[in-house]
Amino acid sequence: MKISRLYMLLALFLVIYSSVAQSEIIDSCVAVVNEDVITRSDVNRIGEAVFRKINEEAPPEQREEALRLAQQKIIRQLIENKLLNQQAAALRISVSDGEVERARQQVLQRNGFSEEDFKEELENMSLSETQYRETLRDQILRSKLVGYEVRSRIVIPDEEIQRYFDEQYSKQAKTEGYYILQLGVSWANAGQGVSVAAAKEEARKQVEAAYELAKEGGDFKALARQYSNLPSATDGGDLGFFEKDEMAAYMRDAVTSLQPGELSPLIERSDSYMFFKLLANGQEEEGKEQVLNDNIKEEIRNTLYKQEAEERYKKWLEKIRSEAYIKIL
Repeated sequence: MKISRLYMLLALFLVIYSSVAQSEIIDSCVAVVNEDVITRSDVNRIGEAVFRKINEEAPPEQREEALRLAQQKIIRQLIENKLLNQQAAALRISVSDGEVERARQQVLQRNGFSEEDFKEELENMSLSETQYRETLRDQILRSKLVGYEVRSRIVIPDEEIQRYFDEQYSKQAKTEGYYILQLGVSWANAGQGVSVAAAKEEARKQVEAAYELAKEGGDFKALARQYSNLPSATDGGDLGFFEKDEMAAYMRDAVTSLQPGELSPLIERSDSYMFFKLLANGQEEEGKEQVLNDNIKEEIRNTLYKQEAEERYKKWLEKIRSEAYIKIL
C-alpha cells in the first residue's frame, strides 16, 4: 500500500473523534487544550489501525517518518476536535441517541449494507460498534455547530450565480461541446484476499447507491467525492469541457443524447462502473439560459456555498484557536 493510501485510511479515524480520557491509570499527556487534555493513549487508540498498517506495509526506510507524520496529524485533529466540542458545550448543542441511530441507518442504506455487512466493515477498520456510534455522534455535533456558527450566515445571491455561470460554463460552451461530470468506482485495486468478483459486486453496489442519490437531486460533486475512486473524484467528478470528437466512444454514446442536467445510464467498463451528468452543451443561446435556470443554478449555488463555508470555517476555527490555551508537550 502506498503512503497516500495510508493517509486515506487515517482520515476515516479522524472524523471528529474527541472523547476525554477518564482512566484512573496515569497516562502521559501529549497536549493541553484549555481545561482538557489529550493523552498518549488517546493518540494510540485512534491511530491503532493506521499505525499497524504503516508498520506492516510501509517500506522500512519510510516507516519512521510515516509514523511521526501520522501521530502529528492525529494530535492536530484531536486539538481541533477538543475546541469544537468545547464550543458545542458552551452553546449547549447536543446529539441524541435517536439522531445517532438515524445517521447509522442512513449509512447502511446509502452503502447497501446489511447488518452483517456493516459488522464486517467495522471489523476491517478495527472499530467497535460503540466507537463507531461515538464517531457518528461527533460528526453530527460538528455539523450542528458549524451550521450554527458558519452555514446559517451564508447567502449566495443570484447575481453571483450568474457571474459564475458566465465565467465557468457559458464561455466554455461551443457548438457541439459538452461540459461533463463523472462518478465511478473501479475494482482494479481490490485489497489483498478480495476476489475480483467480490470487488466488482461491491463496486456495483456503490455506484448504484450513488446513482439513486444523484437521481433524487443529490449534489453530484459531493457524491463523486464520497463514492467515486476515479481520478476525477478529487475535483468532484468535474471532467470539464469536451468537443464531441474529443470524447472516447463510450462517453460520446452516453452523453450526446442527454439534455443539460440529465444523467447517463450506468456504464460497465473493463474495470469499473460509472455514469455521467451533462452540465451544459454548446447549443443556441436560448438553450444555455435554460440550462442555468433549470439545471445548473443549484449546482452552482452548492459549489459557491461550499467554497464560502470552507473559507468562513477556516477563519472561525483560527479565531477560536487563537483565543484558546493550547500547549503541545
